[in-house]
Amino acid sequence: MKKTLTMLLLATLQATATAAGSTVTFSNGQEGWHGLQPLDGNGGSSIDHSLGNDAPSLRTRMENFGVAWSTRDNTDFVRDYTQMGGVTFGIDVSAQSVFFFNREVTRDLVLELRDYDNMTNGLPYTSVWVKVGTLDASKPGWQHLSVTIDDTSATALPAGWGGYGAEDSTGMPYLPSNRTFASVLAGVDEVAFTTYVPGMMFGYTYFDVAVDNISISPVPEPAQGLLLLTGLAGIAALARRRRH
Repeated sequence: MKKTLTMLLLATLQATATAAGSTVTFSNGQEGWHGLQPLDGNGGSSIDHSLGNDAPSLRTRMENFGVAWSTRDNTDFVRDYTQMGGVTFGIDVSAQSVFFFNREVTRDLVLELRDYDNMTNGLPYTSVWVKVGTLDASKPGWQHLSVTIDDTSATALPAGWGGYGAEDSTGMPYLPSNRTFASVLAGVDEVAFTTYVPGMMFGYTYFDVAVDNISISPVPEPAQGLLLLTGLAGIAALARRRRH
């Protein structure tokens, strides 16, 4: 019985580990994530303790054409995503100001997954990207934004996703014909949340935006969920038998 209980416990722990995610709270510094820093030294990105959200945040205050928060160093995020089946990316944002031409405006925020190892057409990287939400200072407090990739092995771009790595005659980007959605996900060298939407250009804007709780959450496959439930049920049944 001890051997059976041990096997069930190991199976349950394996299923739980597979379903585990990772969240950057900035309680231990930037944890491999970086915000933009201006060349002129005015403003920039740093850990901030004033906005709340149960932990410090990474806050960017600067004038620029856009803002971005990215990592090439945190190996929980820089990885082969095709090994995960499905995955959800999440981020909390608090827009204090997005100011352009004497008025508050909004800016789309996209998630971009970049592969620097297989460059084509003279561009710096190949990527896939999707809108996750909007930076809007009229919405007080923190907003949670997320997007889920249901199938990381898909070859075609899912609905709502765009590609970068080649450009048409008008300068609009697209995913090169020799790349697939899955081939980019298999070699992600950088994860970025950014207002630099590929193919779009905005004027010089003042940003005061904080981000927190940047996360990935693997989506358990049905078999893994069944394994977890079976393991828990088996442990409970064996525990009842031992009491009797």
